[in-house]
Amino acid sequence: MKNQKFEVLNAQSKIHWVGKKVTGAHDGTIDIKEGQLILNDGQLSGGKFIIDTTSIIILDVTDPTTNAQFAGHLASDDFFSSQKFPEATLEINSVSGKHIEGNLTIKGITHAVGFDAEINTKGDLLTATGKLIIDRTKYEMKFRSGNFFMDLGDTLIYNDFELNVSLTAKEVSETILA
Repeated sequence: MKNQKFEVLNAQSKIHWVGKKVTGAHDGTIDIKEGQLILNDGQLSGGKFIIDTTSIIILDVTDPTTNAQFAGHLASDDFFSSQKFPEATLEINSVSGKHIEGNLTIKGITHAVGFDAEINTKGDLLTATGKLIIDRTKYEMKFRSGNFFMDLGDTLIYNDFELNVSLTAKEVSETILA
């Protein structure tokens, strides 16, 4: 059995987020602080990622003042509580084909998540892409959620947000087990 460990290359990896509301959507990026993927006999078997919640960037709001206010709001307790919880984590528990099951922790709250991913290796590099749909209300992000507030009209923010992940990782160790 061949075990391989790959470390995420931060500069070549990204998470693109999309949050939707009645009147449109916002999008941006958030950085992966560090991460590893484990392959057994060429198949993904585990991994863990640390996401830097203080790195949230909004791409679609071009006015600097509005962008700064929005970023501050996303960092506040209404959303990510970035000062108290500067990191979120995703830990892979199991893999079946292209489907991954894991635990996502945001604001110290952990819930199971499932998603599909494409994983490719070439030499000592691994690339992976996947899309996670996350219900923000499970992580105490209730601001303008129709589940908790009535009569929001066009100020309603949908509960689900998307994380489109694109990773590049480099092999750091290989072990042959008999």
